[in-house]
Amino acid sequence: MWSKWVPWKFMVSRLAKSGGFIDPVKILFRFEAFAQPIDIQKPIEMLRSGLVFHARGFLNTSAIQHNLDWIWPYWVERQYDPLDISFIPRSFLITHINITHRNWTAVGLPDCDTYSIVDPRGLLTPFWDSWSLDAWIVRKDGQSLYPSQMQTSEQELDIRNGLAVTTRSRLSGIDLTTRIEALVIDGVPACIMDISARSLKEAWLVVSVRPYNPEGVSFINTISVGESPSRLIIDRRHEISFDPDPSHYRLSYYRHGDVSTHLFEDQKETSVSCRVGMATAAALYQIGPSSVKNVRVMIPFREHNAGSPLCKPSGSWEDALEAHVPALLPEKKFQDLFDGTMRTLILLCPEGTVYPGPYTYKRFWFRDAAFILHALLCIGLFDRVEKVLDTYPKRQLPNGFFLSQEGEWDSNGEALWIMKRFCELSGRLPKKSWHRSIIRGASWIIDKRQRRGHNAAEPDELHAGLLPPGFSAEHLGPNDYYYWDDFWGVAGLRAAADLLDAYEEYRRADRARAEADMFLKAIERSLAMVEERQGRPGMPASPYRRLDSGAVGSLVSGYPLQIFPPRDERLMDTANFLLDNCLVNDGFFLDIIHSGINPYLSLHIAQTLMRAGNMNSLHLFRTVADLASPTGQWPEAIHPGTLGGCMGDGNHAWAAAEWVLMVRNSFVREEGNKLILGSGIFPSWYRKREPISFGPAPTPFGEITVRITPQNQGLEVAWDGSWRKSPPAIEVSIPGFDSVLMGTDERSTMLTWRGE
Repeated sequence: MWSKWVPWKFMVSRLAKSGGFIDPVKILFRFEAFAQPIDIQKPIEMLRSGLVFHARGFLNTSAIQHNLDWIWPYWVERQYDPLDISFIPRSFLITHINITHRNWTAVGLPDCDTYSIVDPRGLLTPFWDSWSLDAWIVRKDGQSLYPSQMQTSEQELDIRNGLAVTTRSRLSGIDLTTRIEALVIDGVPACIMDISARSLKEAWLVVSVRPYNPEGVSFINTISVGESPSRLIIDRRHEISFDPDPSHYRLSYYRHGDVSTHLFEDQKETSVSCRVGMATAAALYQIGPSSVKNVRVMIPFREHNAGSPLCKPSGSWEDALEAHVPALLPEKKFQDLFDGTMRTLILLCPEGTVYPGPYTYKRFWFRDAAFILHALLCIGLFDRVEKVLDTYPKRQLPNGFFLSQEGEWDSNGEALWIMKRFCELSGRLPKKSWHRSIIRGASWIIDKRQRRGHNAAEPDELHAGLLPPGFSAEHLGPNDYYYWDDFWGVAGLRAAADLLDAYEEYRRADRARAEADMFLKAIERSLAMVEERQGRPGMPASPYRRLDSGAVGSLVSGYPLQIFPPRDERLMDTANFLLDNCLVNDGFFLDIIHSGINPYLSLHIAQTLMRAGNMNSLHLFRTVADLASPTGQWPEAIHPGTLGGCMGDGNHAWAAAEWVLMVRNSFVREEGNKLILGSGIFPSWYRKREPISFGPAPTPFGEITVRITPQNQGLEVAWDGSWRKSPPAIEVSIPGFDSVLMGTDERSTMLTWRGE
């Protein structure tokens, strides 16, 4: 790409050399040599997000390491402690970023896209990328409780009356509990922090405004006490109210040090200004000996003195969950994770859009959306998904490309596939407003694959007939001819064909189907050549790569696309390679970019194995359950030492979606024209002799409820179907029992314990 920038290349090289720097153009040319040639520049979206990320890391470098007497967030306290497993030496690192404890939990309201996040020690960041609030208990005798400095703390997700995070820290007669949630107060949505503080000796509860969040520094320039002593105003923009009023306020600025070092100094100032952007404040409450102090802190989701809130929730959590598919699981951890992840998906799918995360990934991608929306469909939330799909035509370029970012060629297949899945699972016809978008989306795949001119592949090349090199799912590596893109392309064309049939566009449907067949033949031809070269049928990430952890992307041909049959040798050899070479702490470790244990890709392997009847699927299923945070969330990737997040958003919606899909498919999944029941049920579940059920759940054939009841002689498996047409074939395939193919008029079967 840089070869097209000849004048700029010369100028940049000359400027760098004149300053005594290494020539960046030579470095970039060397960088490009590791990847396949590509027609576009590196996606601006990736460059922008990377620059923003490391810009903050540079600020962290400037602010933290010589101010370690401040009270910092949990990740800093751990990552900068030389005796902690999270410690990262900083010698040649010019940016300091959170790569050991990227964990947080979002709280909010359905259809409100303003999210607050809570870190593992209760640090509250009320707005996107904002400052934070922390609570401490401080005693003059030096025995004080700062949650971020605690090695252990109790945290849980409370979903009994909405969505709240409770954090409790204890230390030698000191007890601090915070409960954080979003509520509508006087018609305005707000983040609420309820604090309960107890001390055996006289102490002070401190609620402090902090110029940072779980990513690092987040500037505060001014803090002032409002007209009412119950309020603080942050940067003349946000308002914090306290109930009851604090006994005292303390304010500080960067050159004066953290407010934590000035809590017991007399101070009359009612405002502070900091040109560095590191202003801090503290509201103080006296705690009598052996007494409890309760305080409520409220941060409205609106600009200070503004009339309208930042978001308008459309209903309650009860309303949002009304149509969801219930599950009855005999293991509390799995039940809690299922119930919590449903709320995560609803929270991060506000009116007409969907986000992979509440903070780092609060943006739209077709790739993440396909899996998140699929999970929402599988738990029956059709209307919520439909509102997102209605935006797809507007997200499409005139040439038919569903653009997340340039260089990622999987998005068209994902967009068309999820449209088809919506129609299959909901029983609804594709909407008239989607018609032209579907035609253009399919045409883009065909045109992108059939390149002409100097870029066209020779017939004997490994990539002949494939999509051009791109960045694809960027966790697979440098730009290349990724099979992930190609499999999505085939699935997208097949989906378009089915959708066009529904529109009675039979000629276009036939063409899309024929193009899909030709595309698949090109892929299989490439795979055959790769098999001959490497001596085994496993599918690498691209035809020009050896088998490595990036091969996990090629499993998409089995799950969720079902392009290849369950026991296809290419699928099985790929999965076996990953099991043999890429597991760390029993979870899938992705070496490329993520460099961590990946929950959602671990579940991709588990789904692949479950289709094939391989019991290792249950082992991976449980591993992912054990990797969940105390609030039932997963980061994008997990540090193998700290078991904290090391990549991406700390509350990752794709991981939540895969959990929901794994539970659903464990009870009921389709395989062609057949439903498979119970293939992911743990033997330990039915040995508890408690009822197990799922549904009524949508399938392409109609709704089904599956009930598994342990009996003395074995298991009774029963199902109720509300079929749109004739009943599908049903196979009962519960681990530990022989599979049984049922007649279409049967509604239950008894599985007998082996050996009885």
